[in-house]
Amino acid sequence: MTRLEEEVPYELAGMRLDQVLAELFSDYSRSKLQTWIKAGRVQVNGVSLKAKDKLDGGEQILLDAEPETVIECEPEAIPLDIVFEDESLIIVNKPAGLVVHPAIGNWHGTLLNALLNHEASLETLPRGGIVHRIDKETSGLLMVAKTLQAHNSLTQQLQDRTINREYLAISRGRMTAGGTVDEPIGRHPTDRLRYVVRESGRESVTHYRVVQRYTRHTLIRVKLETGRTHQIRVHMAHIRFPLLGDQVYGGRFQMPPDCNEVLEKELRSFKRQALHAAKLGLQHPVTDEYLEWEAPIPEDMQRLLDALAGNERD
Repeated sequence: MTRLEEEVPYELAGMRLDQVLAELFSDYSRSKLQTWIKAGRVQVNGVSLKAKDKLDGGEQILLDAEPETVIECEPEAIPLDIVFEDESLIIVNKPAGLVVHPAIGNWHGTLLNALLNHEASLETLPRGGIVHRIDKETSGLLMVAKTLQAHNSLTQQLQDRTINREYLAISRGRMTAGGTVDEPIGRHPTDRLRYVVRESGRESVTHYRVVQRYTRHTLIRVKLETGRTHQIRVHMAHIRFPLLGDQVYGGRFQMPPDCNEVLEKELRSFKRQALHAAKLGLQHPVTDEYLEWEAPIPEDMQRLLDALAGNERD
């Protein structure tokens, strides 16, 4: 049994109890909430009410929720790089090449399959507790909720833009300075697998600063204010500094001039976007303590940076 507690917002005043529960505990079906009301698992200021009873706002609601399977996915013994775990939260360092959620063409071998093998109770949580995702070919830190309370807290923090997410990326082109891209992102009008900057898109804000300049590339640190699909990749391509190795938004591969043999080899073998979720910071969903983690840059990106630096010396 999971005990959940919420205060009824005053903007919901005048609504029926069952309607209020549907707003506050949207991860559960309306029929399930109705069943729990009838079973006496819902208390309003310590009293059991009927589903049709109207609320005034400000009441304290206690819900004894029964865990139920909400996802269908097979556990698989896939290694996980867990950098933090307690009773509420898991922080995972995802390798490049690992899909986060099963989908057409990738029903097995995903991060979710691995997480369910590690913690079976995640099957009772929306999306298996995974609160946000990063692309298959992006490496780095992901947060996973282990309880519904933690899931609701982390989701709210994402909506409030209080979670700190910073990435390291290698862009094509030599930047003179950092900046901010504040441009809406939406689906491409004809290619449904791509996203573009478009007026009808959703608000998207990306901050970036230069870490290291090379002759024809730049190592940047990127901070997300919003979290749209492919946001960093779309925004960097929009300002004509696409991510190195990005086969969707980077255009046709061209070997830059004046490469030594080591750099040419690394550039030809690097088949993913050079993007790594390096830092993640959040308020702990139970203790409210601010926690922050960093994941070292992966080996393939480090080899690339070493090759870029070596080419500067030659």
